Amino acid sequence: MAETAEEEIKSLRLREGHAQEWRLGLEMTENSREVVLDILLTMEKEGEYSNQLIRATLDKLDYLPVQEKAFIKRVAEGTIERQIELDTYLDACSKVPVKKMKPFIRCLLRMSVYQLLYMDSVPDSAVCNEACKLAVKRKFQNLRGFVNGVLRNIARNKENLVSPEEMGLSGQYSMPEWIVELWSREYGKEITETILKGIEGIHPVSLRFLGRTEEKKRKELLQAFTQKGVVWEESPYLPDIYLLKKSAGIKNLPGYEEGAFTVQDASSALAVRAAQIKPGDFCIDACAAPGGKTILAAERAGRVLSRDVSPEKTEKIQENIERLQLSNVEVQVWDARVTDETMSGKADVLFLDVPCSGLGVMGKKRDIKYHVTPEGLAELEDLQKQIVDSCRDYLKPGGTLLYSTCTIDRQENEEMVKYISRELGFKPVSLEKSLPEKVWEEKQHIRQLLTECGLEKRAGLTEEEENACIQILPGFFEMDGFFIARFQKETVE
Repeated sequence: MAETAEEEIKSLRLREGHAQEWRLGLEMTENSREVVLDILLTMEKEGEYSNQLIRATLDKLDYLPVQEKAFIKRVAEGTIERQIELDTYLDACSKVPVKKMKPFIRCLLRMSVYQLLYMDSVPDSAVCNEACKLAVKRKFQNLRGFVNGVLRNIARNKENLVSPEEMGLSGQYSMPEWIVELWSREYGKEITETILKGIEGIHPVSLRFLGRTEEKKRKELLQAFTQKGVVWEESPYLPDIYLLKKSAGIKNLPGYEEGAFTVQDASSALAVRAAQIKPGDFCIDACAAPGGKTILAAERAGRVLSRDVSPEKTEKIQENIERLQLSNVEVQVWDARVTDETMSGKADVLFLDVPCSGLGVMGKKRDIKYHVTPEGLAELEDLQKQIVDSCRDYLKPGGTLLYSTCTIDRQENEEMVKYISRELGFKPVSLEKSLPEKVWEEKQHIRQLLTECGLEKRAGLTEEEENACIQILPGFFEMDGFFIARFQKETVE
């Protein structure tokens, strides 16, 4: 069937895009790839988080062409994200297991295999040749033949490396086996695979316009975004949140300096909405960084006390407060594990977005999965209980406690609901009327799926507790993985 004019133009643009990427792969010599290699080696040796390291590296290399920086960012992030899968292929094609390779060779092969498998328009020959050049440059010339042989082997057998059955969900989605097993026990295999697909997908930057930004101004800014090449779409859940692709840095967008918007995911905004703040309320945000909930609360409340444990965190909150010109927020350095007696009985709303494993935001922070351990989850639960115990008396009788995390782990979520409700005596409050209908319907859909596979009662919540919380799962919702639970402090009779 002949192509329509529109299809022909689209096909031509696609071919042109592939040609540009192919040329880019040739142009990116060992210098660009060496930057990626050093990022990977630093992460392996020093345990740094990739998003911080990549950002810091690109800031230092700001003089590089945009295309070259984009290449570095994509290869670095992709290699980190797909590490478990890449190691599976390397183990299948190398006589030396990945774990026994020298760190330099291991990182060099991982980044090269990522290019072979996930950057189809970059010539295989360029990937192999540049990897061999880097091996020689870094004094590993005796392993040049080994590197070349492994990469040529993978390049020749891309379609038949390891079967999906052999890889399992852990290999297919590059997720540690223990996390896959944990979620499979809690949610079943089908829901787990949907979560894994959701995490693996593209996660746009989420931007929220402040309530004072009039509709006309918002439309003007969105049009300006488009002119700068930004691809955007409105959140399906909240009308003031937009999802941005190709944004090239939020700080560079029109409207940033004048405080028209802030970065906030819909899941975080829903937590504030769930608290149902009233004008004149005094809110305490006890673990506030990076400050998204503080900012939205300040737009609705009379006053907000925003706290976090370190000057580094509170300085970032303060910077945003000043940029957004919010005069009703006080920012303080305070360890939430330490009770502040002066705040006893003062707050109408208490936000406890406690430190957590972060398993819900792995789509944006790709290497969290390599830092979290089963032992660490138990330690986090103890920390979360310390914070709840230390801060709970800040609420007035009848006040609202909004507990939240950015994780997908019952130990940190549903178990904490039972602790707050049953041991501390807070009353669970249904979220049905305070969440968008589409969000509540998806919660019920997931609940039905759990019922069908016999896992609905696994969390052990009462009906009242179940209705007072929501687990937002990637793949089911178009937002970060997040957990929200609402409680009321009992009134004094």
